[in-house]
Amino acid sequence: MSGDVVPSRREVRMSDADRESVIARLNTAVAEGRLTLSEFEERVDGVLYARTYGDVEPFVADLPAATPAAAPSDVVELTSHAGHIQRAGRWAVPRRLVVRSKAGVVKLDLRHAVISHPVVEIQLSTQAGSTTIVLPPGATANIDGVTTTAGTAETRVPSAPEPGSTFPHVVITGSTAAGTLLVRYERRFWRWRW
Repeated sequence: MSGDVVPSRREVRMSDADRESVIARLNTAVAEGRLTLSEFEERVDGVLYARTYGDVEPFVADLPAATPAAAPSDVVELTSHAGHIQRAGRWAVPRRLVVRSKAGVVKLDLRHAVISHPVVEIQLSTQAGSTTIVLPPGATANIDGVTTTAGTAETRVPSAPEPGSTFPHVVITGSTAAGTLLVRYERRFWRWRW
């Protein structure tokens, strides 16, 4: 190829960041129910070995075009007194989330969230309330760093990712007093999902 010929986008080599962006798009497709976990894993393997944009086209050709999302902040703090903190739908998850709640309810639904970091840190400081964190399929969470006083902390998801996993991993630290912490996947009953 002569020096004055510009390659088409399909022939341009992908960077690691480009591959991560495609994997994030596939992760969203799983959360929306467009792909099964086995389809997701197969496509991620293909994306990881892809060299050019043309190589990844078959893995996203039957998915909706990606919508641009605002870049997530590095650290976000959420505070409530006798109130309700809720995040659901398509929201940008920061690398580190600090949650402070007294006598309130916290629900962080990550099923359809934009998760740009492989590891997300959530630091809790909650009293006399409940905290529920709902993860997308395949994600894992470690709550070993949570201290409870007259309360409970429970996870119903694996605590560590499998070797080579591309699913998000959430590390939860901090404290909960006279309250509950529950980390789980989506619940399903007939047509309902929550």
